Amino acid sequence: MMVFLRLFYEFFKTGLFAIGGGMATIPFLYDMSDATGWFTYNDLANMIAISESTPGPIGVNMATYVGYITGVDVGGVVMGILGAVIATVGLITPSIIVILIIAAILNSFRNNPYVNKAFYGLRPASTGLIAAAGLSVVLSNLFFAEAVGLAIINWKGWILAAILWVLTNKVKKTKGLHPIVFILASAVVGVVFSM
Repeated sequence: MMVFLRLFYEFFKTGLFAIGGGMATIPFLYDMSDATGWFTYNDLANMIAISESTPGPIGVNMATYVGYITGVDVGGVVMGILGAVIATVGLITPSIIVILIIAAILNSFRNNPYVNKAFYGLRPASTGLIAAAGLSVVLSNLFFAEAVGLAIINWKGWILAAILWVLTNKVKKTKGLHPIVFILASAVVGVVFSM
């Protein structure tokens, strides 16, 4: 039972002080490795690679993994799942507390005209940032950048994009499919084309 309390504490501390996203948890995980011995630096490198390639926030993915392997060391697969849940809850609890505090404070300022104007200005700014990130991803996948500033067309990317556009917009049978189907199909195509 003590290992689960320590697991919660270590990830609560990580969630409390790792400001800036999942990558900010990595120094804390190195420290946790030294302090607890739950995983090695090599394990941490593997966790980072796996967490980057799986859906979800990297910090939560790593907390879940560490909790699972720590729980297995304590008492088997059921405890591994319990460890994963405890570590994940420990990591996200500080964020939830901060969000609740901010929501309570923000709610009292919600009718303030300056706050409303600030949010009004933030909407197009955040839309522009998301659009710029999306455009950057599209361009980096459809064109190969060259050293002289010219771009070479990635014909495989264009073909895949065209096929996906047709399947999601023109073909009745595939139009209503969940986006995850297209993501998985694209991943398979990417693996096949890269061989």
